[in-house]
Amino acid sequence: MNGRVIGRVVALATAVAAPLGLGLATAPAASAAAVTTLYYSSSGAPDYLAQIDQGAANWNTAVTDVKLVKRNTSATIVFHEIHSGGSYTNTNGHGRGQIYLDTSQVAEGFDPTRIAAHELGHNLGLPDHYSGPCTELMSGHGPGTACKNAKPSAAEAAKVQSLWVNGLVARAAETRAVAY
Repeated sequence: MNGRVIGRVVALATAVAAPLGLGLATAPAASAAAVTTLYYSSSGAPDYLAQIDQGAANWNTAVTDVKLVKRNTSATIVFHEIHSGGSYTNTNGHGRGQIYLDTSQVAEGFDPTRIAAHELGHNLGLPDHYSGPCTELMSGHGPGTACKNAKPSAAEAAKVQSLWVNGLVARAAETRAVAY
C-alpha cells in the first residue's frame, strides 16, 4: 500500500468509528508517570505509630512517583520494634523490607520520626551518607542526637524520583542490611 491509500483507510476508519461512538487506539502524545504504591505496616512497632506515619508522610510530600500507604496486611515494608542493637533495615532497596526501630536509640535521644523516615529511604533505594549534614535524611545518626530533621533533602527526593520514574523495576534477589 502506498501512503495515499493508508491515509484514506485511516480517514475512512475515523469517519466510520466516530458516529458509532467507537474510539481508535492511538498512542497518547505524552503519558503521565504512573505512581507506584508501596504498603507499609507499623503494627510491629506500636510505640512509634505516629512517628512512622509522619516519616512516610514526609516522603509522600517530597516525591510523586512512589507513594507510601499504611496497611497492616500484605505490606511489603514492615516495621518492628527492638530494644538493642541499633535501628536497621533488611531491604532490596526497591519497595520490600523489614525495618527494625531500636527503642534504646530513641532513649539515647535520636528522633524516632527521623529514624523511621531514614529507614524508609533505604527501602526506596537510598544508601547511607553518615558524613552528611543534618539536612540530609540519609546522614542517619551521623549528625548526632541534636538532629531532628525527618524530611529528605531535595537531592534525596530527586534520587528517589529517578529510581521510581518507571515504576517498580524487579531487581536481583539482593537483600542488604543497612543500619541507622
